[in-house]
Amino acid sequence: GIVLLPLAFAAIACGDETTKIENVGGEVTRGISVSGEGKVTAAPDMAVITIGVSVLKPTVAEARDAAAQSLDAMIASMKANGVAEKDIQTQSLSIYPEYDYNEDKQTLRGYRVQNTVVAKIRDLDKTSDVIDAAITEGGDNATIQGIGFTIDDPESLREEARTKAIDDAKRKAQTLADASGVEIGDPITISEGGFAVPVADRSYAGGEAAPGVSTPIEPGELDVVVSVSVTWEIKQ
Repeated sequence: GIVLLPLAFAAIACGDETTKIENVGGEVTRGISVSGEGKVTAAPDMAVITIGVSVLKPTVAEARDAAAQSLDAMIASMKANGVAEKDIQTQSLSIYPEYDYNEDKQTLRGYRVQNTVVAKIRDLDKTSDVIDAAITEGGDNATIQGIGFTIDDPESLREEARTKAIDDAKRKAQTLADASGVEIGDPITISEGGFAVPVADRSYAGGEAAPGVSTPIEPGELDVVVSVSVTWEIKQ
């Protein structure tokens, strides 16, 4: 589209990730506003698992003790397999009663304790070993709520995606200019709309691994995406 914008420029810093270059003068010029997207595909370098325990016992004390024993063993196993202490963080802890219902009668089954932690596995080659060993240590109390893959430091990929986004925006602006019979000049405004490094989720069925059989883990690839909005000056 063609918009009217003032001609004089001022630079404005808008947070760490967004930069805008805007006109603040009183003169008026014409411009073409477009959006652009840049995408870079890369292999993840870190796995993130949500793992824990779920225990049902007749009393709160029994459930808490059993859950603590199982989770302590699972955490010790992960540390023994190279997961750093700083990369293990408690996500949730809950204690609540469970009941059986038969018509109008309510019978207490016991007390459920659930405790989960989030662990970062920075050596992807050890992901299967970390998971299988932790599940073995947790036994029937062990649970895995999910596993995902991400990129620990995506900055260089984001820079590449940002350049591609600007190139994409310029191609679109040039196409519109050619179709309209005008010529584009310098950018009048540049705004970064944000970036995304998605976490690729994978399901995990749980349960103790069979002897000699490792849980198959496939990290796949991730897309680092940056979007921009640019207004290009139409030369007089």
